[in-house]
Amino acid sequence: MVWDEPVPISRDEARAAYLAAKKGRPVQGELPQVAKELPGLVTVFPGHVLVTMELESMDELSGQVFAIARAHGLVCYDPQRDLVHNVGPLGVYQGMQLHTGDGMIVHDPDLGLVHDVLATLSAQNPFAALVTFGHHFIQVSPAEPAAESSAYEVEYKEGHMVRTLMPRLDDVRQAFHEYATGDRSFLARHDWS
Repeated sequence: MVWDEPVPISRDEARAAYLAAKKGRPVQGELPQVAKELPGLVTVFPGHVLVTMELESMDELSGQVFAIARAHGLVCYDPQRDLVHNVGPLGVYQGMQLHTGDGMIVHDPDLGLVHDVLATLSAQNPFAALVTFGHHFIQVSPAEPAAESSAYEVEYKEGHMVRTLMPRLDDVRQAFHEYATGDRSFLARHDWS
């Protein structure tokens, strides 16, 4: 579902807005411009546009929906993944991509989305990566249970690949935030091999 918000919102706020909008009645008549551009089955609610798609095409179509929403300056809520895509704030690398193990690819993800995606790491979503193609990337996977007492394996590549184990999700979130904002403090804070 896409709609206008004056400031970035949380997943809880986006979920509540989505559920409230769906309780309303669809609007008949002329479609707003964004509704004409969106793929999938489009239903217009007051102030909101709902896009319904088949699960088989969800990854491809949702990427298109995110891009169209961003181009129009709109918030996009993905109820399947319970994630909100805000217009900003963005990282410093234009063209940076967020990839997840469950098939999501987002170009120029907002920092809040990156933060929230990291909490979804699981057997169904076994990795997350921020990639600035041709330059560098950072990626994370839950560590194997036997891997010391650490919970996350983080790899960073800029020239050569290094890896470390981070014990807490907060450590991973901080490293990804620093990477996205051009700060390399995470490299000094952890032991890399």
